[in-house]
Amino acid sequence: MILLVVDTQKGCFNEDLYAFETVRKNIKQLISVARENDVEVVYVQHDDGSGTDLDKSTDSYEIYGDFAPKKNERRFEKNVNSAFHPMTGLTEYLKSKGEKDIITIGVSTDYCMDATIKSGFEKGFNMLVPAYTNSTYDNPYFDKETAYKYYNEFMWGRRYAKIITVEQAVQLLKSEIATTDI
Repeated sequence: MILLVVDTQKGCFNEDLYAFETVRKNIKQLISVARENDVEVVYVQHDDGSGTDLDKSTDSYEIYGDFAPKKNERRFEKNVNSAFHPMTGLTEYLKSKGEKDIITIGVSTDYCMDATIKSGFEKGFNMLVPAYTNSTYDNPYFDKETAYKYYNEFMWGRRYAKIITVEQAVQLLKSEIATTDI
């Protein structure tokens, strides 16, 4: 099992996100529990290119302070929505380690999280998404709350991922239950 942290960069993780404080607290907790229990924390960062809010040469590209990776934690870079796109090398890395179960947290629900969850499912991984550990912004079609609920309560569950509680995620990270028990 790994904890996959998607795009929690300073340039896109801020107070404008849906349920910001709850999501921030939950992500911080899961990273801490994973580290305490020797579960690998893997980060994916999005690079939108020079002059953008996610330009890798700027501070906005760096991971949000509460979630900052340790020196020994792996980082993968992408310039597409899915963390599992061949350009990242993430799929090969996880398969080489025999990883199957992936707790996935981060932003943005309707972009990179959605693409990552569906792609991970297609590649044969067991995608687990704890409630209120991903978030997004308003877009032209959904307000941020509706977008969050659409993906977390309708689209992903029973199709591409298991939607679990934060408490279940903590138990999994502590190896107290098997993924088949949730």
